[in-house]
Amino acid sequence: MDVTQIILALVMVAGGLAFFLYGMNVMSSGLEKMAGGKLEQALKKLTSNRFKSLALGAGITIALQSSSALTVMLVGLVNCGVMQIGQTVGIIMGSNIGTTFTAWLLSLMDVGTDNLFIAMLNPKNFSLVLALIGAFLILSGKSVRKKDIGNIMVGFAVLMYGMKMMGDAVSPLADMPEFQQLLVAFNNPLFGVLIGAVVTGIIQSSAASVGILQTLASQTGQISYSMAIPIIMGQNIGTCVTALISSIGVSRNAKKVAIIHISFNLIGTIICLSIYMLADSMIQFTFSDQAIDSAGIALVHSIFNIATTVLLLPFTKLLEKIANLCLPGDEEKEPAQDDIIVDKLLLATPSVALSECEEASVRMLQLAKDTLFSAMGLLNQFDEAAAEQIRKNEDLLDDYEDKIGTSLVQISSQALSEHDSQVCSRILRAINDFERLGDHALNILEVAKEISDKKIRFTAEAQKEISVLTNALQEILSNTITIYAQPDEAEAANIEPLEQVIDNLTKAIKANHVKRLQKGACTIETGFVLIDLLTNYERVSDHCSNIAVLMIETAHNAFDTHKYLNQVKFGNQSFIDHYEKYSEKYRIAE
Repeated sequence: MDVTQIILALVMVAGGLAFFLYGMNVMSSGLEKMAGGKLEQALKKLTSNRFKSLALGAGITIALQSSSALTVMLVGLVNCGVMQIGQTVGIIMGSNIGTTFTAWLLSLMDVGTDNLFIAMLNPKNFSLVLALIGAFLILSGKSVRKKDIGNIMVGFAVLMYGMKMMGDAVSPLADMPEFQQLLVAFNNPLFGVLIGAVVTGIIQSSAASVGILQTLASQTGQISYSMAIPIIMGQNIGTCVTALISSIGVSRNAKKVAIIHISFNLIGTIICLSIYMLADSMIQFTFSDQAIDSAGIALVHSIFNIATTVLLLPFTKLLEKIANLCLPGDEEKEPAQDDIIVDKLLLATPSVALSECEEASVRMLQLAKDTLFSAMGLLNQFDEAAAEQIRKNEDLLDDYEDKIGTSLVQISSQALSEHDSQVCSRILRAINDFERLGDHALNILEVAKEISDKKIRFTAEAQKEISVLTNALQEILSNTITIYAQPDEAEAANIEPLEQVIDNLTKAIKANHVKRLQKGACTIETGFVLIDLLTNYERVSDHCSNIAVLMIETAHNAFDTHKYLNQVKFGNQSFIDHYEKYSEKYRIAE
């Protein structure tokens, strides 16, 4: 093999690796989009015990086809205070098991037979069919979901083509004396661990580095079990590089996630390699000097990760202590959710970042509701301390809108599933209404202050009317929180009848005020204050209606508010029934 052939072989290996990494990225991005916000929901709900965490980590890694992506996600979630350190340990262990799935899939490339059915199990064969189907879905699919499925299929085909390129490039190495001399160095287990860690750290993909090892083993037949075992262990250490990089510039607790990941793989490697070397020196395993194939590498990879997990799963607290020793000092106060809406690391998984924005928007709406309730309470008895808190809350609502909006713009610039695109649009429209609710709370506060400063007194009849209207407004606010936090189209449709009742109440109260004014029972100054209050109350109910309509429109993927309201209000028996119920509940004398 001359110099030209060697250079061409290296170019093919590099090109094959590029195809492999690109295909892996396209496939994992498509899988992540398909999973949507379910990933984060699962992370939060299924970490109650170590076994659930273990299964969850394995499942998400298989879904994402990347343990590194999961680790970065965990660092981001801990950094913004959504998860605790202890919740991540079992997930990290599970991700190491989940990452072995790729090795088993790649091992099928060695399947060879004259039987057509069995031959089609070889990824090199069925990936071509997937590429054809995937291309058809991308070009002709009308829904985003079908296009995503097509991208996953094409990504897998590109990945397998990259493996084939690398295999074709390294197959001549089997006959090269220089290559055989190089392999002598791999008889040193420590060198094997080092080379596995370095290669994986450079390409930041354990799946790719394991794939390279499988290609060398299957194409040259010169890699023995004694060489492969330390390399595989080193590859698990090298995959921690991504976690280390992602921990730069984050909180102390978030850095501990990376330390736990490294500690787990280092301790596992030291224990398992020591046991293997000691047992081999005593028993002298017959398989040690035998050539390993792709399936053997997948098997060793699985046994090592499962054994490490079984050994260390009872000692999750010990791994936490190691992280605390590596980063000594007082525990950092977890950042408040108000301070960090979406951690920048979570933008690598847009659906998870979007889920964080959605939860932040729920907190924003809850804050707006609480602020309005506080402002209404000042109408009867003004309190400067409560008033100051309302002003702070209004500033916080402005900050919420700015941070959530900025995060949504960043998220929307990435490839999103059809569902996630709808959610992104819904949140972006909703937070404007949430912020306006805060503005009206501030306006109601000013009305309450004017009432207190000028010692304005409403008549007994006016006070009863305002009380009825206030109760109706508080109900519509509470119902709006419910239908936004837990979308329910039927309940959302019930917001509009109550909003119509509130509109009618404000008109009736204004008419009653004119009658009292004509009788001399109240003053013009009182009327100005009352009109300001009623205007803000009516606007608040309008914003609640906007939010409810938005939820219904999003469910139907149609945005025509006027058309929807016309359909609801005219000839809709459900609307009429609820309207009559609320009219009876919130009745005032006319």
